[in-house]
Amino acid sequence: MTTLDFETQFFARINKDEKIEPKDWMPEKYRKTLIRQMAQHAHSEIVGMLPEANYISRAPSLKRKAALLAKIQDEAGHGLYLYCAAETLGAERDNLMDELHTGKAKYSSIFNYPTLNWADMGAIGWLVDGAAILNQVPLCKCSFGPYARAMVRVCKEESFHQRQGFEILLALCNGTVEQKQMAQDSINRWWWPSMMMFGPSDSESTNSEYSMKTKIKRFSNDELRQRFVDASKPQADILGLTLPDPLLKYNEATKHWDYGQIDWDEFNNVVQGNGPCNKIRVKARKDAWDNGKWVRDAATAYSEKQRQRKLETKQLA
Repeated sequence: MTTLDFETQFFARINKDEKIEPKDWMPEKYRKTLIRQMAQHAHSEIVGMLPEANYISRAPSLKRKAALLAKIQDEAGHGLYLYCAAETLGAERDNLMDELHTGKAKYSSIFNYPTLNWADMGAIGWLVDGAAILNQVPLCKCSFGPYARAMVRVCKEESFHQRQGFEILLALCNGTVEQKQMAQDSINRWWWPSMMMFGPSDSESTNSEYSMKTKIKRFSNDELRQRFVDASKPQADILGLTLPDPLLKYNEATKHWDYGQIDWDEFNNVVQGNGPCNKIRVKARKDAWDNGKWVRDAATAYSEKQRQRKLETKQLA
């Protein structure tokens, strides 16, 4: 069979919503697109632990600290699932991490913004994880099997994270005037970066068309962004908070909320490494990787020792 025949069969399977598995034939572009997206997703989960880690020691109660620790642990697990999924396509973990540390690989721009107070833990949970859920739930039906299966568990845990964030904001909004003002300030700072999480407009995105053709993605960036706005506005009303968009208005004709223009210059600036915390985040991850080398070496040595023991036992038998 020729490459064209294999490709015809591949897209026939895609169109029938069959799952593509790691050992199946696939176009090289499909493989590279998956590795890039899964690696970027994994990097985002790992880097995403850093803004919240600042508040483990500053949580207002032991209950809040325990919940925040659990959430951060979940994010580490999400990164692990996704790195493992990328490895099924031949991607080396060390290479993926090197690309992150050298700036070659990207991660979600949202994590390059600073966390200034406890209310930011609520805004991240409600807005950032809320946007992530809208992005990730369709990935449970991704055409690549390992990615789709990993996302089922990730999405279940992310739903708890969003509820946790909303509950933090609800407690603040039902507290003192100062606490509610702190919650509003946090929403003012995190709303627009959260809107940018869905990526460039459909007309500007360079990867969306192929990802949708191969059913890695199921919805366009703009479709998901509109769902986010439509879901967030009534929730903000329940909190008694105002979304910082003077052009936000319900459109009776479309039955959706119209919103203002996103500052794509800011988005591109952050993606290019010039955001408020880009250098801080990458340095923190690189330092953690370097400082953890002895742990990886010890685990590798132990694994090799166990392998040798099993081999010797088998030879003696």
